[in-house]
Amino acid sequence: MQLFLKRAADLAVSVPMLLVAAPIMAVCALAIRMSMGSPVLFRQLRIGYQERPFTLFKFRTMCAATDPSNALSTDGERLTPLGRWLRRTSVDELPQLWHVITGEMSLVGPRPLLPQYLDRYSQVQRRRHERKPGITGWAQIKGRNSLSWERKFELDVWYVDHQDFWLDLRILFATAATVFRARHTSQAGHATASEFMGSKPESPE
Repeated sequence: MQLFLKRAADLAVSVPMLLVAAPIMAVCALAIRMSMGSPVLFRQLRIGYQERPFTLFKFRTMCAATDPSNALSTDGERLTPLGRWLRRTSVDELPQLWHVITGEMSLVGPRPLLPQYLDRYSQVQRRRHERKPGITGWAQIKGRNSLSWERKFELDVWYVDHQDFWLDLRILFATAATVFRARHTSQAGHATASEFMGSKPESPE
């Protein structure tokens, strides 16, 4: 019943939200096309529910700048002023409403991360894939990118164990307040967040 209610709530919110956001998304797409060129959407393989891979869509926030050796510059150098605004306001996440409608994601859940992280998780951390990934989540309202990876995963697993309709509603309301304040969009010393390189091995009991 919980899963049915969660899916019903996802559709009841995401479908009208996508329709309302369509004009904003069209303006953003045009601004990205004019300032950064094609493509407008950023596509990247991520890991979803039960560790199934899917292609995530977001609005593009970085240009394709390269250094003298023709390698891509750092994220901080490639992140454009428009991209910073899109990230700060979370408008870059709006295309993910489509993933909610198709069932690959939920409005609320652990954020979908990169495939190479799978072998770096502890057994406990891997439990974050026992729920569908979300556009927002418990970790996002508790500090977003200002948190360490280990703390984010602790919060993700806590959500997996405690998810219900009222918790999701609380997270959605808190997310609206967090986005309005535009806080915790980057990790200290990084334009976005550092790469997760793995946690210390778990101590035997």
